[in-house]
Amino acid sequence: MRNLIRIIAVFVLVGITATVSAQTPKFGHIDLQALIQLMPERALAETEFNKFQGDMEDIFGEMQKDLQTKMTEFEALGTEASEIKRNAKVTEIQDMQQRIQNYQQSAQAQLQQKQTELLKPVFDKAEKTIEEVAKEKGLLYVFDIGSKVVLYKSNESMDLLPLVKTKLGL
Repeated sequence: MRNLIRIIAVFVLVGITATVSAQTPKFGHIDLQALIQLMPERALAETEFNKFQGDMEDIFGEMQKDLQTKMTEFEALGTEASEIKRNAKVTEIQDMQQRIQNYQQSAQAQLQQKQTELLKPVFDKAEKTIEEVAKEKGLLYVFDIGSKVVLYKSNESMDLLPLVKTKLGL
């Protein structure tokens, strides 16, 4: 009887071990940036961003042109202009330079915000599709190999880029 219990225990242990080893974790990988580059929504976002950036640069160019005009006016005053008039022009030029500097800082922040705003839906769509494909394939983890964070990639890791491209119709 005691031997029978041991034999049954060994069979149960072997069965559990076989079941656990048969359920090896499945991993996948994708180059998210490569996927984003293929998406037509990215091209549309880039076009809109470039237009926004162009508008910002046009405003900056006008400000620079106005500053140059003020500096030319100051130089044209010559030595015969009164000290009050010269000081007023210097103050005006300094104020304009400060406005230009403030505009540059503000424009940089606005450009970053606009880029994030335009690309967020593209990244959201890509990530949602990756998640759908990973669930369909029964994967536990998907790594972004484009971020250079993955230190090793086995050949057994599933490349999701072709599957996600197909699902997105690319």
